[in-house]
Amino acid sequence: MNQDRLMQVILAPIVSEKSTFIAEKNEHVAFRVVPSATKPEIKAAVELLFKVEVDAVRVLNRKGKAKRAGKRMGKRSDVRIAYVALKQGQEIHFDEEVK
Repeated sequence: MNQDRLMQVILAPIVSEKSTFIAEKNEHVAFRVVPSATKPEIKAAVELLFKVEVDAVRVLNRKGKAKRAGKRMGKRSDVRIAYVALKQGQEIHFDEEVK
């Protein structure tokens, strides 16, 4: 796979109450990814960026809600979320400083 493409697949980690609960319970990590990302690309990108071994990848496509601001209707953008299962003993810490 193209290394430049893999560097652009993951947009941001999702750090919320739900994602930390899932991370503690199942050793999964949630990432926001580009809409065109495939499971093999996500797996390769996580292994490349974080130097961990990935067991499985599950992908969720969340449709944006229709929202209203006064008289105007708007829409939140669609989001693609990847839940990455790490192999036993592997961890990713987002609170550590990058050196």
